[in-house]
Amino acid sequence: MAQLRQEYNEFTRRGVELVAIGPEDPDHFARWWKEHDMPFRGLADGPEHHVAILYAQKIKALIGRMPALLVVDKEGKIRYSHYGESMSDISSTEEVLSILDQLE
Repeated sequence: MAQLRQEYNEFTRRGVELVAIGPEDPDHFARWWKEHDMPFRGLADGPEHHVAILYAQKIKALIGRMPALLVVDKEGKIRYSHYGESMSDISSTEEVLSILDQLE
């Protein structure tokens, strides 16, 4: 999420709203969010993983949620998705901005 914070202006310049979804309970997530001064919205999905299940995010035993990135347009249609196979399998900011530019 640090890379998203660093490049937040590039997303907002494109009219994009970021929402990060975390696996923590709401209290823990809110403390972390405030502590790290995140400029975009965050949603605690908690241990029940309702959002992760809804969007088919992989959850591996002993590791937790694998990274996932979805680009959803204003009509609610998923225009791009990337589901990581490991904790380091994360799309770069440059890749995501390129995808957004192609959708315009």
